[in-house]
Amino acid sequence: MVLANENNPNIIKPSNVQGGLAMGDRKFGQEMKHNRRALRVINQNFVGAKAYPCVVNKRALKDALCEKNRLDPVHRPITREYAAQISSSQLLCPEEEEAKRLKTAVASTNEFGDCIFTDVEGWKAATDHPVPMSLEQTEARPNEMDQMEEVEMEDIVEEPIVDIDGIDAENPLAVVEYIADMYAYYRKMEIHSCVPSNYMTQQFDINEKMRAILIDWLIEVHDKFELRTETLFLTVNLIDRYLSRQTVVRRKLQLVGLVAILLACKYEEVSVPVVGDLILISDKAYTRKEILEMERLMVNTLQFNMSVPTPYLFMRRFLKAAQSDKKLELLSFFLIELSLVEYEMLKFPPSLLSAAAIYTAQSSVHGFKHWSRTSEWHSSYSEDQLLECSRQMVGFHQRASTGKLTAVHRKYCSSKFGYTSKHEAAHFLLDAQQ
Repeated sequence: MVLANENNPNIIKPSNVQGGLAMGDRKFGQEMKHNRRALRVINQNFVGAKAYPCVVNKRALKDALCEKNRLDPVHRPITREYAAQISSSQLLCPEEEEAKRLKTAVASTNEFGDCIFTDVEGWKAATDHPVPMSLEQTEARPNEMDQMEEVEMEDIVEEPIVDIDGIDAENPLAVVEYIADMYAYYRKMEIHSCVPSNYMTQQFDINEKMRAILIDWLIEVHDKFELRTETLFLTVNLIDRYLSRQTVVRRKLQLVGLVAILLACKYEEVSVPVVGDLILISDKAYTRKEILEMERLMVNTLQFNMSVPTPYLFMRRFLKAAQSDKKLELLSFFLIELSLVEYEMLKFPPSLLSAAAIYTAQSSVHGFKHWSRTSEWHSSYSEDQLLECSRQMVGFHQRASTGKLTAVHRKYCSSKFGYTSKHEAAHFLLDAQQ
């Protein structure tokens, strides 16, 4: 098909398709001005309408072929507007660039620059060619995404062990450099601080019930004097260690308790209660001379050894490992103070008592068994090792408000201790036992 020839002198042949109209011939523009139509009119009326003579199909090649694969056999010569459009079309998007590449592959031009399509079906085959596998698999399919998620879930490592001392690295009072060695030493020394769990068998005038009454009363005295928490634990340790080595008559048992709290205050407290205060709280059952004489006897029997690892030392460390809040801390101390009253709990070492109290408190707060790997690492106790002691603590919690020995319950039922004793016990730990 020839668009410019001798029989049509009003049409001037362009030099090439991409080059556009020769701009030097101003007369041509004037002669062809009356033949121009608006491009939007051509595009709107082209599909489904009768072909306009000498009109170039300016629709995209792909869109034109989609209309039943037909092309307009009649072409209009390239005008100045079309030449400008061709020049501006050099900046194409990737889709248009691909269409242009395919158009070049299946088309050729004649000597006058007209497009002559030689193989339309070949062009369609090229466009319908399946995408290479490397391009098809650039994005994972939904089922592959699910498989990837499953693999990722399977590859998740166990719960990491938290560095609980990193936050105190700049605190010289935390002695981070020595803390591990210190607690390793405490674990060795707690064996020497423990007493036989059956030492009451050698006592002929007192029994475990009297011991429970004494300690319950001392917990109340400790609270009234507003003493430090570690003072209470050391007091109970001094009483048990002395009774395990020395027989005591029933009348002197309260005196042993008074002297034990006096010695603990001298070791732990800044302000120590005077002997006269101890006489008053005992309702003047003992004289000053009797108190001082019992003090001399106790320190000699214990060989002045007051530096023993009590459950309080392990409580502070294990609570830090558990990343506890105030609620968990109070509940843990409530449970372990209930255990101090019970003679049967002497069979457990102080570190196990502390770990079991925290484990039971966590289970009570969360409503399910909870013992992190960090707590297990720093306490050296697994969940199974704590269950026996923990279940006994749950029983003490259930009976804390009943009976005559309710000093711990009353102490933790105040606003000072956040009404901790009103918290529900972890009953499900007992159910798991059955």
